[in-house]
Amino acid sequence: MLLLVLATCFNASAQTGGKNDIVVKANGDVLTGKVTEINDDAIKFIHSGESLVYTIKKSDILKITYASGRVESFSAPAAATAAAPSSGNAPAPTMVTDPAERRNKVAILPFGFIVDGQPQAQEVSDEIQNEAYALLSKHSGVYNILSPRGTNVKLAQAGITRDKMMNYTMADLCQILGVEFVVDGLVTQNRTSQTSTGTTTYNNKGNDDDKKKSGVATSTSTSQQNFQTRLDLKIYNDKSDIIYNQNRQAFWNTADAYKNVLEYLVKRSPLYTK
Repeated sequence: MLLLVLATCFNASAQTGGKNDIVVKANGDVLTGKVTEINDDAIKFIHSGESLVYTIKKSDILKITYASGRVESFSAPAAATAAAPSSGNAPAPTMVTDPAERRNKVAILPFGFIVDGQPQAQEVSDEIQNEAYALLSKHSGVYNILSPRGTNVKLAQAGITRDKMMNYTMADLCQILGVEFVVDGLVTQNRTSQTSTGTTTYNNKGNDDDKKKSGVATSTSTSQQNFQTRLDLKIYNDKSDIIYNQNRQAFWNTADAYKNVLEYLVKRSPLYTK
């Protein structure tokens, strides 16, 4: 009888304490608790701190990370994948769960670019992503830098846009992209003052003094918008740890001042080999 009581208490504490199983759903939801049963098309799940048993379809699950550390990935069934183009739902992405396959591989995510608080067009983000790739790929050493197109295709196939990345951990993105490291950056610009410059020309012939005395003067002026630019650059590993976190404000006030800051920060990152 005593052994039975102890076993019951142990089972109860195993459900309420210690490490939990983590279920990541295809829609980005993350559930923490205990997987009690897995059958052909669904799992039984109890949320942490609760006792009610839920049934979750396997087709709705991206992966399960068990308390033991084992990771089980799920793929969308063929029927759901075939229906995805017409329904607008992306199939579950393929996860590269083996760390050995991801070792020394790096993906550069599309950069965020915000001007006066407003996100800019995707083309602008892609341009900075390509510039970062050009800097890193020439000095990658032992690292294999995934091309921006390869990165963006994998993200698109998984239905992940930049505004949806907050639904995924960096560890998830590493597994989806099949890399050990991801580079994430944000450029923030704010308009400041305007600088005006002008020139004056004279249309008559003769020396310069004559032109100024009797010639007809034509004046032209141009105006340049000035910016205050800041760039934040982070590098994450496949455990979601930040291994590099730096930011810097541009010295110049031009619209493309971020380029010099990007070069400065990339050259000082642990992925850059001189």
